[in-house]
Amino acid sequence: KDLAYGLVKHAVRIQISPKDPVSKNIDHSVMFVEMDDKRFFLERIVREHPDSKILVFVRTKVRAGRVVAAMERVGLSAEAIHGDLPQQERSQVMERFYSGENKVLVATDVSARGIDIPDVEYVINYDLPDLSENYVHRVGRTGRGVKRGIAISFCSSDEKEILDEIESYLDKPVKVLELDPNNYESTIDISEAATHDWKSVVNELIDLEEGKKKLRGKGKGKRL
Repeated sequence: KDLAYGLVKHAVRIQISPKDPVSKNIDHSVMFVEMDDKRFFLERIVREHPDSKILVFVRTKVRAGRVVAAMERVGLSAEAIHGDLPQQERSQVMERFYSGENKVLVATDVSARGIDIPDVEYVINYDLPDLSENYVHRVGRTGRGVKRGIAISFCSSDEKEILDEIESYLDKPVKVLELDPNNYESTIDISEAATHDWKSVVNELIDLEEGKKKLRGKGKGKRL
């Protein structure tokens, strides 16, 4: 390169991006999942692959905290890194993910820059990225070297325009993981989160009914 620049006056370097910038080692696909249902599908993936390192991407630090909280509510371990995390705490979180002590790491695009994370088997785009090139950076965290990797993106109805932009950038459509309606509903039904929510509703109804009985009992006492 230096020799070429030395021989040519006013040299201009032109870099052409490949038509498909995603590594051939990465199987990347998209699932159409509504925003409020994404946590159920993430839970399912984590439960079905308990020994795999899973890197989850979200748009904001607030979102990262919410996703971690959602996983913890159903008894799953997860940690988050974002720009506001103190350096010492950030290093500790990363060390636990490197060592495999923690298998699920939730990150923002900013917090993941410049970090080399080996042996990530799954990348989950919980939120689609605002910038199309970040899609390539994200999914490229898996399938390093000769290893195979899997990247799955959750796309809500509000994110379909973002998906269109990503596919335009890639110059090809992203493979769609077709979800049977029964499979979609069963994912939510078997979720620990859904079970907990249902139990809460049942308990509230029981408490309400017990309260009504007590009030009726007090009323009868007064009439006597």
